[in-house]
Formats: sequence, C-alpha cells, structure tokens
Amino acid sequence: MRTLLRGAAALATVVTIVSLPGGATAVPRPATAVEAGRGAAAVQIPDGVTAGVAVFDRRTGTFTEQVNESARFRSASVVKLLLALDFLWDRGPDYTIPEADRARLEPMLRSSWDDAADHYWSNYGGSAIIDRMSARLGLRDTAPPPAEYEGYWGYTALSARDTVTIYRYLLDKAPAPVRDFVMDNLRRSTRCASDRFDQHFGVAGSFERPWAVKQGWSGAYAKGTCGPSGTTASAAAPAPAAKAAAAVDLTRPALHTTGTVGADDRAIVAVLTLHPVGTSYGKAYTDLGRLTRSLNVPGGVRPSGTWFGTWGEFVNVRKGPATGDARVTQLPAGVEVLVGCQVRGQVVSVPPYTNEWWAYLPQYGGYISNIYVSSPDNRLPNVPECGSARP
Repeated sequence: MRTLLRGAAALATVVTIVSLPGGATAVPRPATAVEAGRGAAAVQIPDGVTAGVAVFDRRTGTFTEQVNESARFRSASVVKLLLALDFLWDRGPDYTIPEADRARLEPMLRSSWDDAADHYWSNYGGSAIIDRMSARLGLRDTAPPPAEYEGYWGYTALSARDTVTIYRYLLDKAPAPVRDFVMDNLRRSTRCASDRFDQHFGVAGSFERPWAVKQGWSGAYAKGTCGPSGTTASAAAPAPAAKAAAAVDLTRPALHTTGTVGADDRAIVAVLTLHPVGTSYGKAYTDLGRLTRSLNVPGGVRPSGTWFGTWGEFVNVRKGPATGDARVTQLPAGVEVLVGCQVRGQVVSVPPYTNEWWAYLPQYGGYISNIYVSSPDNRLPNVPECGSARP
C-alpha cells in the first residue's frame, strides 16, 4: 500500500492476518479507523493501482485533495455526463425533454446504460461532442478517443481535475432545469447497472447519503454480478495493447468513482483508477473503496460498522438470515463489505466449515452467512449482535 502523507506520518496499525478458505485472509477494518487518524492521515493508494484524485470543497472554494489530478485516464462511462450536457445545451429554460430522450437519458445516468450512450454518440457528432464540451467548459485534459477508436466513447481522455470542472459547471452554472434533471438522476443511481455490474463502489460505498454518483468501469474484468436474477456479465474487452494510445492507457482495467457528497452537494469527488491486468472486479472495487475512504471529503459522513473481506463467488445477500429467504443481490467475488451487526440464523455448511452466524450489511439491506466473511471465528470480532428488532 502506497501512502501520500498530508501531515505527520500516518499512525501504524498492527493487524493479524489469518488464512481462510479459498485463499482469503481475515483483516477486519473498522469504519472509524480513517476518522481516527484524520489529523495525520494519508491518501492510501493500493499497491499496483494508478490513481488520479481531486476533491473540491464548494463551501470554501478549495481543493482538499489533489493527487495526479491532471493525469489522463480513459473515461469509461463518466463521459456520459458530457453526452447528457451536450444534448441539453442551449435548450432554454422551458425546454421539455422528449419522452424518447428521457427514456434514454434517465437510465444512462442512473444505470449507466451503454445503448443510450451509443445513440447520442452516433447521432450528435461523436468526437465532436468532446471538442464542443471541452471548449464550453474550459476542460484542460479532456480529448476525444484515438482516431482508430473514434466510435469508442469510453476511450475519451479525462482527468480528475476536469471531472471536478464538469460538476462545478453542472452545480453552479448550468440552467436550473439541466442541473436538477442530471443531479436528480445521479442521486437515484441504481446499485445494479444495466450490464449487471454492482456500481455502488467508491463514493457510494464510503459515505452516507446524500450523495450523487456517476461511475465508470472498463476492461477485461472477469464476471460482474448484481441483482436478484444472478445474471453475470463481462466488462468491455480492452483495446489491443499494440494500439494503446501513448497518453492514455487503454489496456489496464479502469474503475472510476465521481460525484458529490454531503448536504447541498458540498464536496465534489473524482477518483480515477487503473488496476493491474487480471485484477478481479471485486479486488478493484475493494481497492477503490479503501482509497476513497482515506480521502478528506468535507461534509462526508462515513457509515458506522466494520469492514471485512469476503471469499467465494456469487455470494448471496438475503433478506433474512436463512438460505430460503429472498435474494437481494449477489456480491462481486472477494469484495470488502461493511458489517453493521450480526445475528444467529440458519446453519450454513461449506465443508469443513459450518457457521450459524449471519452478518447484516446495511449498504445492501440484507444478510450474508458469516462463513463467507474473512474472519477466523464464526462470530465476527468487534461487531455487535443485532437487536431484537433486527434490521
């Protein structure tokens, strides 16, 4: 883990690592750990991860975090903000979005629907959209996709500081109907994206509401999974390494979290990341979450609970502590989760292990068997038992 210190050296922590089934390890991570060390905290960039970070406090008009803020990343779905703003540009305060476009724009912003992005890219000028919006907003690092990938809107080059500029325009300068339409949809971000990837990572997983997010992912991730259907999907394949643009890496898996946090959208957060080739979606999801939780985000309230790793593939989150209860969703393989409390429930057996304890995950509104939580004991340490009126 690489750390970028903001003040005095970060406090050292001693953690016991315990081997578990499937090669997992037990490393409980209290949600309060970041808060406890704020005065001497550091931006924590996991080993192997390349990151561009910018956090802007709208109340003071200052940046609280800037790390490689001008570095260019392929935008993935974050570019959908520019597609929406371009379509809505100069429409006038009385403009009514046609139903056909509302039916595209809303799921594009809430659920990252790629078909809608294809529509606007193909019908409104492709790379010319990026040129127009860069000039309109004064973006410094944003550029269209490489010529050989002109149709790949997700290969648009974007930086963390330009992402902040986009949100500052949207919140402070855009006509009220445009601001309200876009931000309302970002506040309604669905956990399951249209391609069945769980998109509530980073900002969405690190802070209590209110928040609004537009996320991005791109690369050869193995399976993504989300939703009660258990459908799986694979992220778009990367460009061949030989054709990768020199200025923008099109090969390594990308995972980005952007949006606003706190009352009145106080903080704008942009975290753009690249991960080693072969990284699983759950690992990238976890690393991005740890990085985001280490940031100084004014107005952000961190959820209470303790962070734990998980093991196993397609682990079900259930409405109650039993395998017969309705499935809420499935976890990305190996993802880190926040546990609010635990309760005795149905005994689950994964030979040679059995466990009757279940962990309540407040961010999912459901339970998983503790047998899939990375901890050496059946009952999780430092996690309270759910009350009689359990969630």
